[in-house]
Amino acid sequence: MEIRKNAAAGTLESSDIFICVEPYDQLSVQIQSVVQEQYMEAIHHTVFQVLEEFGVKSGKIRVNDRGALDCVIRARMETAIRRGGSR
Repeated sequence: MEIRKNAAAGTLESSDIFICVEPYDQLSVQIQSVVQEQYMEAIHHTVFQVLEEFGVKSGKIRVNDRGALDCVIRARMETAIRRGGSR
């Protein structure tokens, strides 16, 4: 899937995650998290796994995590990608 327009999903509330996607000529992923010391590796893994599942090879992805569970990260990633992308 190709990111064709700016899109977002989620909130900055506690236990949620805010994800922005926008078109870009290469893949750029920026992750910020309030729980990065404990869970950055898991967050990184989930974000890149969803990108791979959707075949996203380019785009600027900005992730601002507020302690979201894995299932929430997946849901927000999928929503942002679907809103901003096209096959």
